Formats: sequence, C-alpha cells, structure tokens
Amino acid sequence: MTEQSAVTVSEVLVERRAGVQLITLNRPHAKNAINENVARAVAAAVDELDADDDLRAGVLTGAGGVFSAGMDLKAFLKGERPSLPGRGLCGITQTPPRKPMIAAVEGWALAGGFEIMLACDLVVAGRGARFGVPEAKRSLVAAGGGALELANRVPRALALEMLLTGDPIDAARAESAGLVNRVVDDGGALDAACELAGRIAANGPLAVAASKRVVLESPGWGQDRWERHAEIVEPVLGSEDAREGATAFAEKRDPVWRGR
Repeated sequence: MTEQSAVTVSEVLVERRAGVQLITLNRPHAKNAINENVARAVAAAVDELDADDDLRAGVLTGAGGVFSAGMDLKAFLKGERPSLPGRGLCGITQTPPRKPMIAAVEGWALAGGFEIMLACDLVVAGRGARFGVPEAKRSLVAAGGGALELANRVPRALALEMLLTGDPIDAARAESAGLVNRVVDDGGALDAACELAGRIAANGPLAVAASKRVVLESPGWGQDRWERHAEIVEPVLGSEDAREGATAFAEKRDPVWRGR
C-alpha cells in the first residue's frame, strides 16, 4: 500500500513506502527528459524528504524502462531551464538532499539524467542500463555536475574517457568502476533500490545523516578535520537515539528511533 504525496504532479510521481520516499520521473514518451516542471517537482519532493521525520531515505527512478535522457531540448529552446538558482539541476546537483538518495536505473541515464543520478548517493541498475555524458559530441560541456563530479565517483581516467569521447558505458563497467552499487536483472532495479533504502531507513536517522555529511564534506577539510568530525559526530553519540540503540541491543529488541 502506498500513500500518494501532495507534491505529486503528472510528470513526477511521489509515493511513500514505509519510511522511503519514491520519486518517479513520469515522461516515458519523452524518455523522461527533464523540463522546468519536472525540475521543480523533484526539488519539492526532495524538500519534503528532508523536512519529514517519517521519511528516512529516498529513491529516484524513471518510468517506462528509462531513467532519463537528460534535459528536454524542446523545452530549452522555448526558454525553460531545468535548474534552480543556487540548487542546480532538479534542485539536487548543487545541493543534494541531507538524507540518503538511491537512483534506480533502467535503460539510459544520459547527460542531465546522468548528472541527477550522480547527485544520488547510491545506484542500483538493471543489467541493460547505460550511462553517459555525450555533451562533447555536440560541442557542449556536462555543466550540470558531470564534468565537476564524475572524477569523484570513478577513476580519473574513466571520467576523462566518458567526458571526452561522449561514449556511454554499460552497467557491468559502471559497477566495476564503483559508480554502481548493485547490478540486477533488467526490470528489478526499483525493487532492489527500495529494499536497499528500507535497510537504510531501519537505522538511526541521526547516525545516517551524520555519516553521509562526514563523507561528503570531509574531502575539503584541512588539518582541523578531526575537530570538524567531532562537531558532527559527538551530538549523535550523546543522543537519545544512541542510548536507545544500545538499550535495544541489550534487550534483544528492535530500536524505536525518535531522531533526537
């Protein structure tokens, strides 16, 4: 049973599944190309994810067997921009959600579609999935985060190969490079991603958020990294949830998290 969210629009569907928010790009006729309406709806859904204590993780996917073919060029020519000021493409490439987000990829994740996938923390893909940043083939640059972030997710040589040739890679190569966490049979990416999100959602929300924050922020820290690490970690270690986790373990029961 799913509960439809108030932010649902026809081109972006948003559901709740036991603490997991599912966001579906719903333009299969256009290979889930991203227009301004899609961008604003995804941003609103992500804002809901971070604001709602009952939501612990998110899954982003595309309808119709395709993740996303990127920016809607027809909408672009009409003057639409699928980026939000200060937030980036779909409101997530510059300011990703505080809570974990998993991309469930079937088919193509190209250009802007690939870049919003990069804004996700984990990726589950069908075996037939393909990933690419083809902008250089049109004398463009992957400006939505591809050129900036890809080398942080895969070896530099592979990032350069993808960016300079514009050629896609398959799911097996993406997994071997560390871009994809799990490869499953075609058609199974969404279920596998929701299962993974459910395992995350079962953990202490303060610990999950702090762990993600340390991983994302620490590469820019200097000699004071342990002090900055402590600023994030110590409040979690002293929280009610930390005491509840230890108590539940001792009592051999499931913990009840309160987020404080």
